[in-house]
Amino acid sequence: MNNYSVEDAQEVLDNLIAPWVQELGLQVLSVAPDKVVVKMPFDEKLCREGGTVCGQSLMALADTSMVVAVAASSGGYRPMTTVDATTHFMKPLSSDSVICTVEMMRLGRTMAFGQVTMAGEKEGKLIASTNLAYALLGPVE
Repeated sequence: MNNYSVEDAQEVLDNLIAPWVQELGLQVLSVAPDKVVVKMPFDEKLCREGGTVCGQSLMALADTSMVVAVAASSGGYRPMTTVDATTHFMKPLSSDSVICTVEMMRLGRTMAFGQVTMAGEKEGKLIASTNLAYALLGPVE
């Protein structure tokens, strides 16, 4: 049985992710073996001129949330690396936090695949989606 918790997932974000990504202030909202939800609070530092949340922060959110999803599906953190990421930006977002949902499509022995959707917290409208593939480099630590 997989007992990976929100606290376990937040610990990965707080201790194992690059310091500049930690500055995004990501918050794990829910964890299940096949689905993870992470919030990126709104911050003007993440915006382009005109107040739109920048694509770079959304891509970092998607990639980092996938790390949490792989850990949740695996029952703990394991060494991994991004192999492929394709992001589609559908709608600009201004002055709102982002809710990121990762659905694990497949967790194999050496590869993991996930589908990420990102929506504004207030309106709930889809703003971007990312398909990710990860290479799994070792067992759960």
